[in-house]
Amino acid sequence: MISFMRVDDRIIHGQIVTRWSKEYPCDGIVAVNDKAATNPILAKSFKASTDKKVFIWTKEHWLEKCQTVYDSPKAYFLITKNPVDMKEILVDQGFVPNNVKRLIIGPCNDRPGTTKLGQNQSITQEEADAIEAITKKGYEVEFALIRESSIGTWDKFKGQFGY
Repeated sequence: MISFMRVDDRIIHGQIVTRWSKEYPCDGIVAVNDKAATNPILAKSFKASTDKKVFIWTKEHWLEKCQTVYDSPKAYFLITKNPVDMKEILVDQGFVPNNVKRLIIGPCNDRPGTTKLGQNQSITQEEADAIEAITKKGYEVEFALIRESSIGTWDKFKGQFGY
């Protein structure tokens, strides 16, 4: 089962392992990212960052395994590197993650063409479109590097992107 969902451009790192996994206990982490899944060095570094079971899957492999994750009695985090990939999972594929209705958006670095929402949280129009689609599917989207530093939900920022 999925116990927590997050978008994080660093995928798996200290905040995931030391903070979020204590607030939302989990048995393992499923990261869906084509580049990380096909790069043995990246995959190995993510797996070395925690003693929890870590799966680094391509989007195609996720499609093959998502029902197994859903049906598992074990609790897993679902993480993507960007909102567009999470939208593909939640909206385009129609995956419904057990009873989790909140998506946490963590670090999204400043890049060309982004709008800065907060410290280390900037998104493109394409990412905003993905977030809007996710919220229209009934999910609450919150921007938080860690829980106590939340800068707000999508409702606070969507006007900057024409919603």
